Amino acid sequence: MPDLIEMRGIDKSFPGVRALRQVDFNLRAGEVHALMGENGAGKSTLMKILSGVYQPDSGQIMVDGKAQAIGGPRAAQALGIAIIHQELMLMRDLTVAQNIFIGRERRNMFGVLDEAWLNASAAAIFAQMKVNIDPRATVGDLSVAQAQMVEIAKALSYKSRALIMDEPTAALNAKEVAELFAIVARLRSEGVGIVYISHRMDEIRQISDRVTVMRDGALVGTVAAADTPISQIISMMVGREITDARPIVPNLAGSPKALEVRNLSRGRAVREVSFDVQRGEILGFAGLMGAGRTELARLIFGADRPDSGSISVAGKPATIASPADAVRLGIGYLSEDRKHLGLALGMDVRANIGMTAMARFSDRFGRIDEAALGRVAHDYIAQLAIRTPSDGQEVRLLSGGNQQKVVIAKWLLRDCDILIFDEPTRGIDVGAKAEIYTLIQGLAAQGKAIIVISSELPEVLRLSHRIAVMCEGRLTGILPAEAAQEQIMALATQRDTTAGAAA
Repeated sequence: MPDLIEMRGIDKSFPGVRALRQVDFNLRAGEVHALMGENGAGKSTLMKILSGVYQPDSGQIMVDGKAQAIGGPRAAQALGIAIIHQELMLMRDLTVAQNIFIGRERRNMFGVLDEAWLNASAAAIFAQMKVNIDPRATVGDLSVAQAQMVEIAKALSYKSRALIMDEPTAALNAKEVAELFAIVARLRSEGVGIVYISHRMDEIRQISDRVTVMRDGALVGTVAAADTPISQIISMMVGREITDARPIVPNLAGSPKALEVRNLSRGRAVREVSFDVQRGEILGFAGLMGAGRTELARLIFGADRPDSGSISVAGKPATIASPADAVRLGIGYLSEDRKHLGLALGMDVRANIGMTAMARFSDRFGRIDEAALGRVAHDYIAQLAIRTPSDGQEVRLLSGGNQQKVVIAKWLLRDCDILIFDEPTRGIDVGAKAEIYTLIQGLAAQGKAIIVISSELPEVLRLSHRIAVMCEGRLTGILPAEAAQEQIMALATQRDTTAGAAA
């Protein structure tokens, strides 16, 4: 009997990035096949190809032993393949039944929506799932767990035989996870094949039959879940060789604390986080998707307000109610989304560099001293080796690496003592990465306190003097620079099961 799904030699590249390298993957009817790997390993790209969102550059997809070209999501649905994304794709103002059958609604002879048919059909699917949800309820009124069940019902309404679940338990408590697992078990018993993407190690042995691990866009291997220790799976996930030199950790004895964070919390995103950063130190933050690292940075920078906790800057308690407060205290934040939050893309290099300190170049009537601003911009262009025809070039026309250097320049001009780099090399080529690393290390050598948030373990290991690891909003540990990747990944998957049970 052929596999339900077989993917052979799948290759996929995006500009400057080879996302998948000759990947093989198969799914059997009536099994739960876990797909695991670090952030950026290629899991989502592979599943988007299977569900028709992306087209492969090369390779073959077989369904029931027959080669298929899956030209789009509708073609995948017609083959019985459905995906439930981590970010739920429901319309909050429509009813449950309307969401399940959107685009396939039945209407009467007058063109009026047949609500009775929609509700009855949705109720039949929920009965099959053994879930009690009112088809007439508005989706915006549902809990996250109920919305997750609606997504599953929507997938089953297509008569799906292959169901892809991307981090389905990320926002569920222990009771809701148990309910979801019961539904997964029923679907498996009915012959549905399920691809289960998760970072939660404790779930893998509990629910899956086989585990496939990807790393850097390539297949590492497939193992039986019941026979494979979690430690082995972690080793498969992080087993790449570190070729870049580890940082030389400076002697920071006696160096003052630039930033002290105590018991900082905001809902479930950040929970009782405490740490210090000294002047001259690079503190790396590692963790998997949804760990709460960016949310923590936004609290420190004043972009969001904490529920509780305190922050001290240079040994003094700080009240940070807005980014303006943070900037006045000498804190700069280089967002992971530099194009939308770090730069004014339609403005030139000169204006972007001066953005955080424009008052310095303005007279009392608000007129800008363009000559003075130009001289400062020229100095930073030379200092950071920003490749641009002139300081009058629009930032949108620069490469990703040079755009990032412009963001760094604007915070250097502000002379911030504390700099938070969130995914500093995302979308940047290898050569530009090395330049950014040198810049960050140079800033630390000048006595700046640096926080680096990165989803790339080699980047964290190359830059950090200490490594803070987060999981589901909690700080699970702080490791020295010489920490092994396996140690970091173990902390990055160290869930607080007691909190889930109490939720």
